[in-house]
Amino acid sequence: MLKTIDPVLSPDLLWVLAAMGHGDDLALVDANHPAETIAARTTSKRLVRLPGLTMERAARAILSVLPLDEFVDDPVRRMQMVGDPATVPDVQKHVQVEIDHAAGRRVALVGVERFAFYEAAKNAFAVVQVGDPRAYGCFLLRKGVIATELAAPPR
Repeated sequence: MLKTIDPVLSPDLLWVLAAMGHGDDLALVDANHPAETIAARTTSKRLVRLPGLTMERAARAILSVLPLDEFVDDPVRRMQMVGDPATVPDVQKHVQVEIDHAAGRRVALVGVERFAFYEAAKNAFAVVQVGDPRAYGCFLLRKGVIATELAAPPR
């Protein structure tokens, strides 16, 4: 255990989040997603599984340490429902709350068609698969920066 680090953030997940660079995407996907297949094509080839959690709980933990990219219009993308792209399912609404809370403002969830989402996820840095079985619980989170001054070394 680490102080102030959400216990959902496993060592493997913390490595992924820390190793990502500005502009890298994280595919955060539900239990139905072909995560193993997609992860094999990502930059890191890493798949981190978070069984037994809801998507919003996993998003809350990840967003407690992952800054979203503020230099793009679509730092968070969501998989659109097949045949009804304008509808936002409940799982996405619940994650929207966590995203907005972490960002301190409303962040638009930009819809991406299902197969285009799969292709975009293959270009992500890694895949995090949550044990949440609700359909369309699939997101791409683009990492931003934390702009701070370099502190003087301790004496």
